[in-house]
Amino acid sequence: MRHSYQSEILKLLDLVVKVNKTSLPKAVQLFANAIMENKIVHTFGTGHSHIIGLELFARAGGLANVNAMLDSSLIAIEGARRSAKMERISGLASVIWEQHTINEGDIFLIISNSGRNALPNEMALLAKNAGHKVIAITSIEQSKKYPSRIKGLPKLYEIADIVLDNCAPTGDGILTVGGKLVGAASTLTGCFLVNQVSTDAMIIAESNGCILPIYSSQNIDGHNNEDLYAKFENRIKHL
Repeated sequence: MRHSYQSEILKLLDLVVKVNKTSLPKAVQLFANAIMENKIVHTFGTGHSHIIGLELFARAGGLANVNAMLDSSLIAIEGARRSAKMERISGLASVIWEQHTINEGDIFLIISNSGRNALPNEMALLAKNAGHKVIAITSIEQSKKYPSRIKGLPKLYEIADIVLDNCAPTGDGILTVGGKLVGAASTLTGCFLVNQVSTDAMIIAESNGCILPIYSSQNIDGHNNEDLYAKFENRIKHL
């Protein structure tokens, strides 16, 4: 059996690396600096984009200095249509911002496939205006095709210091079946990007003598993460 999605997604992952050949090293260095300087990486996304930030948060083999800015009203757990409307509400970003501990030198990773909704874009602006570096993961193709949801509000790629293009096509699907786009790509390419950035950053930090704050699997006997929980629990809300 020919696996069409496998074939197309593998080509897309190669494209992601090529398209981001300039921005990837910059994002890696920001992450490496955050590790070495004991700073927090705050991740934020709504809808399916929040999955990409969650990919970095509190998982085996991952960085412990990551704060996923989670909010149940922004994902389908409280209703898919409701969450889609919530991400378009101007002013909500500041409410979420105030619920987190954000310190000088922390960096932000903001994820939005379309890059046009109020909430992620206003969160990026809040971070920028407070002096934090912002990395964006977005679809440049889709973002350039449609206007911002809020008149006068820049799109995400126009706000961020570093832009990582997830290379997802407009509509997200990479296959066509029955005249419909299917096979969403943005989650997979986004998760690929954050793992590429974080692991390369770990290599740089370790080569500079840094003791890496890496979670171990809690399903392997003899391992626990209590020291890391104690270190970061006052700066990471959802620990």
